[in-house]
Amino acid sequence: MSQRATPPHGGGRIIAPLPFPTAARPEVADPQLRANLRRATRTIRGKRQRVVEEVPDWAALRDAGAAIKADVQRRLPELLERFEAAATAAGAHVHWARDAAEACRIVVELSHAAGATEVVKVKSMATQEIELNEALAEAGITAYETDLAELIVQLGDDTPSHILVPAIHYNRTQIREIFRRRMADAPPELSDEPRDLAEAARMHLRRRFLSAKVAVSGANFAVADTGTLVVVESEGNGRMCLTLPQTLISVVGIEKLVPSFADLEVFLQLLPRSSTGERMNPYTSVWTGVTPGDGPQEVHIVLVDNGRSAVLADPVGRQALSCIRCSACLNVCPVYERAGGHAYGSVYPGPIGAILSPQLTGVEANASLPYASTLCGACYDVCPVKINIPEVLIHLRQQAPHPVAERAAMRSLSWIMRNPRRYAAALRAARLGTGPLGASRQRRTGARTLRWLPWPGSAWTQSRDAPLPAPQTFREWWEKR
Repeated sequence: MSQRATPPHGGGRIIAPLPFPTAARPEVADPQLRANLRRATRTIRGKRQRVVEEVPDWAALRDAGAAIKADVQRRLPELLERFEAAATAAGAHVHWARDAAEACRIVVELSHAAGATEVVKVKSMATQEIELNEALAEAGITAYETDLAELIVQLGDDTPSHILVPAIHYNRTQIREIFRRRMADAPPELSDEPRDLAEAARMHLRRRFLSAKVAVSGANFAVADTGTLVVVESEGNGRMCLTLPQTLISVVGIEKLVPSFADLEVFLQLLPRSSTGERMNPYTSVWTGVTPGDGPQEVHIVLVDNGRSAVLADPVGRQALSCIRCSACLNVCPVYERAGGHAYGSVYPGPIGAILSPQLTGVEANASLPYASTLCGACYDVCPVKINIPEVLIHLRQQAPHPVAERAAMRSLSWIMRNPRRYAAALRAARLGTGPLGASRQRRTGARTLRWLPWPGSAWTQSRDAPLPAPQTFREWWEKR
């Protein structure tokens, strides 16, 4: 299904996925999947809308969040050094990883040094990005996901389909069957009631929490002034992982920095409302280094680049590094709602994945993702840090490889459309050439479109109708009226 590609920016192993249209076709044809996605995304965005409307200064909060992230990108080297100094002074060990392979090697070595044969994990997209679970397994270490949705996906031998709700593509009956099949200690009479499913997962994970020597986490934010890490979650599993084991290893993308606690306050208002539709997260865990006798006594922080420096070098594309992983853009995207996350072939699905994944792995490896969008702009409207996703999509489309014939056609169209007379003449010629065909189609179907064109136009009509020229242009109508 996929092939390995050489990383363009020292970014570790990269999966070159199927083109989005190919991968999306079976997903769109699955009625159960579409029903699950539709129900979940509409519920989440409805909750988000209600709690956002409660905040009178929501627009100002978005502006503040965007400004803080832009400032971080301008001063990233300085802030990283400040964070390392503060975290080290507080008793943590800071490691630097240029790519996925180096990050995995560091975590494996630290786990072996702690004598661990298994680790418990807090939900982390950074560890999914670097394929940490697979690297640990190769080293003889079993990683146990403790987030309920991540646990469901892991037990189902599946991959996440959503940033916030990894198991969004399952309904509760499907989850019950996964638990019955793969969870050895699940009650044989387990029902599909959410309370019963959550209780089964809780009992299953209890022994893992109490016996694990090592926990692995990501971080939602890292405070440069104090060397503090922050994880927000809804279930309490993260708090268990962050307090019980002797050793804690946190894998953190370098873009997660905020300068100060005052800046963190802005994001702790933006994130819960944009993600889960809550006023605040049920669990917000904040820790700085090591406290003797309290919590993990070995704290390691692995700062991961893995292509982020290359993204930062692009003045337009660097906006993607502002993402706080709220998933609001997924919940409003008409493409995601119909195709789901697996069609993107990336750890980061949806609109944000369509601009982040191609930049992290190289546009050629994910050339179809910037086209997985209608450019409707709904993602920009809801983004809490005002990432102009449509702008970046167009920017990346220009970088994607294009056939010679397509480039020649675009140059010809550009020459025609730069001159009003040439443009008007081309429209008249097109209307004369397609007039009888357009009239016939309109009589039969009520629309002036074609369902199929011969090559090379078939590349267009493979997934959409081709519009025919209107009988009258706006300019002609205006002159007559």
